[in-house]
Amino acid sequence: MSNALNGSAVDHEALEEWLSRPTDAAVEVCRRLEGDIILLGAGGKMGLSLARMIRRASDQAGSRRRVIGVSRFTSPHTAHELRLAGVEPVACDLMDREAVRRLPQAPHVIFMAGHKFGTSEVPELTWVANTLVPAIVAEHFARSHIVVFSTACVYPLTPVTSAGSCEDDALGPPGEYASSCVGRERIFTHFSKHHGTRMLMYRLSYAIDLRYGVLHDVAWKVARGQPVDVTMGYANVIWQGDANARAVQCLEYATVPPVALNVTGLERVSIRQLAHRFGGLLGRDPVIVGEEAATAWLFDARRSFDLLGPVSVTLDEMIEAMAGWVKADGPSLGKPTHFETRDGQF
Repeated sequence: MSNALNGSAVDHEALEEWLSRPTDAAVEVCRRLEGDIILLGAGGKMGLSLARMIRRASDQAGSRRRVIGVSRFTSPHTAHELRLAGVEPVACDLMDREAVRRLPQAPHVIFMAGHKFGTSEVPELTWVANTLVPAIVAEHFARSHIVVFSTACVYPLTPVTSAGSCEDDALGPPGEYASSCVGRERIFTHFSKHHGTRMLMYRLSYAIDLRYGVLHDVAWKVARGQPVDVTMGYANVIWQGDANARAVQCLEYATVPPVALNVTGLERVSIRQLAHRFGGLLGRDPVIVGEEAATAWLFDARRSFDLLGPVSVTLDEMIEAMAGWVKADGPSLGKPTHFETRDGQF
């Protein structure tokens, strides 16, 4: 576990180091892979820590490869941080076909771009970002291996008594955002078959950073005396550093046609119990509203554990670190997960 907190002070550098700390498995993959790695959408929530991890893992493996981070970089701070980490920032609007054609080729691509929040107001932007952009990218990187960040929300809600959705289950999610994510997978699959491009659909569920995520949302609600809605009664979570390491590992498992992999934790986390756990750690009585529904977005991640091995950070460690972050009044990215949403309208 990291010293992300130093006494009562928030240690930003320690948190960033923890999120980007490569696992032994990530280092070994970077030792075996040949050639450069390019991240598309490197300016998003996970992009910076994943880019840093790949650079650190490559350096530890003795690889001098280029690690390239592509984003619009609306904030110059992100590009600066990438440079400091030894990652080459390249500004590009992925909706611009001509701009994408000017991007350098790389044998390994991690696609992280997409649009979620605000779908209800501008659904057309969500569909363009989640389906047209994949077509543009797949055409340009037809000779690469591509790990495609997707979402476990491509599945329908499943009974809370079940093991959760597995990779072989039929897709059929509620709501326009999740439907566009199915579209993203279908577009990439088409181009995989058409060009023989090796791909993997990385179906991630709730990566946890102390500045956002399901644990962040519940902990701050408890701390502030705000109601915690338990209608969506359960969730799966994974530490963002482990999600980063798994993305690196998945570069070796791309296939034609693409294989899908659920990436999250094995535990089914009760939102009610989580609120009470934070209540005990923060000295506050949680305000619980609603009753658990019979279904939730739950996912069976056993296949990824069989393939990629165990995670490095446990659920208990995440909860304790999150409580410490709240006690220290640590900052938030201001991006709630809306895990309570059941109709898929974001």
